[in-house]
Amino acid sequence: MKLKFFNFCFFKAIFLINCIGLKLYQSTEYVEIIPEKNEFLIEYTSYLHKNERLTILKNFFFNNFIRSYSLREKSSIFSSYPSDFDVVYLNNPVGSWIFSDETKKYIEKIQHHNRIQKSFHLNAENSSCNDQDKFIDRKLLQIQDELKFTSKFKKRKLLRHPTHLTKQLKAEYLWKKGITGDGIKVAIFDTGLQNNHPHFKNIVERVDFTDENNPDDNIGHGTFVCGLISSYKECLGLAPDANIYIFKVFTKNQVSYTSWFLDAFNYALMKKVDVLNLSIGGPDFMDTAFVRKVREVTSKRIIMVSGIGNDGPLYGTLNNPADQLDVIGVGGLGLDGRIAKFSSRGMTTWELPFGYGRVKPDIVTYGTNVLGSKKNGGCRTLSGTSVASPIIAGAVTLLLSSLNENQKRRMNPASMKQILMASADRIKDANMFEQGFGKLNLIRAYKYLQNYKTQVSTIPSYIDLTECPYFWPYCTQPLYYSGMPVMINVTILNPLKVSGRIEAPPIWYASRKTNGHFLKLDFAYPSVLWPWSGYLSISITVDSLASEFEGIVDGLVRFKVHYDSNDFLNEINLYVKAQIIPTPSRKQRILWDQFHNLRYPAGYFPRDDLRMTNDPLDWNGDHIHTNFRDLYQYLRDSGYFIETLGHSFLCFNASNYGTLMIVDPEEEFHKKEIKKI
Repeated sequence: MKLKFFNFCFFKAIFLINCIGLKLYQSTEYVEIIPEKNEFLIEYTSYLHKNERLTILKNFFFNNFIRSYSLREKSSIFSSYPSDFDVVYLNNPVGSWIFSDETKKYIEKIQHHNRIQKSFHLNAENSSCNDQDKFIDRKLLQIQDELKFTSKFKKRKLLRHPTHLTKQLKAEYLWKKGITGDGIKVAIFDTGLQNNHPHFKNIVERVDFTDENNPDDNIGHGTFVCGLISSYKECLGLAPDANIYIFKVFTKNQVSYTSWFLDAFNYALMKKVDVLNLSIGGPDFMDTAFVRKVREVTSKRIIMVSGIGNDGPLYGTLNNPADQLDVIGVGGLGLDGRIAKFSSRGMTTWELPFGYGRVKPDIVTYGTNVLGSKKNGGCRTLSGTSVASPIIAGAVTLLLSSLNENQKRRMNPASMKQILMASADRIKDANMFEQGFGKLNLIRAYKYLQNYKTQVSTIPSYIDLTECPYFWPYCTQPLYYSGMPVMINVTILNPLKVSGRIEAPPIWYASRKTNGHFLKLDFAYPSVLWPWSGYLSISITVDSLASEFEGIVDGLVRFKVHYDSNDFLNEINLYVKAQIIPTPSRKQRILWDQFHNLRYPAGYFPRDDLRMTNDPLDWNGDHIHTNFRDLYQYLRDSGYFIETLGHSFLCFNASNYGTLMIVDPEEEFHKKEIKKI
């Protein structure tokens, strides 16, 4: 058995070049997640008063021979209310046993307490993703250097008129109907807001959850975000009559903690807000306390909107919580109406290496050079998915305010996501991991809402592995016998009830006319769909009968979703279409070792490009379709067929392949794997 290996150092070099090139489009927002030394976040099984929590902690630490510890007092308004967590400092280091899943009475989970350091880079008066010094620095690496030195630069700058979002989205059409956001409670988690800011008339409450004890905005980011949602003067927001709740979760030094967010989420639940905007995010989707709290919030029908991140054009760079099933994840558009270079791309990386990522973002909207409120009055322009997120939040607020009370009660994160996506305008030259369902169309969303019928749906709504560019990368490589399974991770939206289940294993109904029986489908799905959503993983292989077949095949995947043992909820028919070709020769087939690639979030590793000093640790999971996308496309264009191995070397037939690619591995190789190779 002869197997060819590409030189490991050669691919290290390719990865280095790739990272240098990607530096062209670095975000002007940077998030670092740092575990605080000897500080632990302890989640309880229910909401408890302080004296009850102290008793639980005392018993827990006494039983585990820990005598020296201190409770971090809550400095926020929420300190007097029951809580489901505490932050504890241990004076002496403890072993990993403290994180074990062993039953702890009244304690749900223990994890490190994370500090969140975010850099907004909003110092310039006209800050944007095109900040002057950032723009020039990036342009030095691009072919349009002449824009910086010649009169062409000034001419180009004159063409960059600010985006007046209310005009672009035709919000006046709804305002004339009396739809202005009135009665809708909107929580904004950000950097605060000045008292009596002239742009806002319905600021219900300003609460500081940080340790500064001052809800004023010292940065300007929170003011701008609030303005896009509800400003009624100068630079107008979409929903000027909405009731605004300002939750300050970042200090003037742009620092936050997981515990501050948890307190803010709990307070939002108490206030029964309708919409929650998070123009912030981070890479750590394994901050389980944060992730679980987001799910709890959305389970209470609060519609959460969050920017997908500014780490584009690299794929696989989605930020949390926008990458969660129950959150509306928003990407940004450039001035040309295309996906902005800064906007993070999918797929999600939670599922690697064994599975395949989900489609995100959900929707995109204006994110470049948008006009909004300044910290103390007046207007400025900013860019980023921090800008795109409140535009969607404002649109959601407007749509909710068009409903009567009975209609509002049936709205939830899944139903609103369905409405936004069903009415969106698809962008022709972008794939689903760039645009989701497409560009926000506010007026069409309003009209769709008037005739909306509650039903279960999927993301994507169909699977066509031949449709380019939307179904990239699937559409770039046909299927064939003996190939590794092609995996599609479908999101299920269930707006009828917060919890549901798939009744029985889905069934593949192959089309007789197109030889659909040549496809073999396997399925994986959770036992419970919660909150309002779930997933269906579809694994596709080709039957041996089709080893010499060439043509198009299709069929339907059918499954039923229930929300209790008696009531039928919905039957879903998911159309699947694919192209099959005769099995390529061995020398044309390359097997990509995904199993030993960086498996985020098992650990943070130094980047191969050591010059990226502002972001030195690699938090993106490696994959042939994400950070190695250009390499994948180059190999496909050269006539090779690339398959991914998501399991150990013991799980493939090496005689099928001419090349095994081991690229930038981070995981160790088992002795049996080494022996096989």
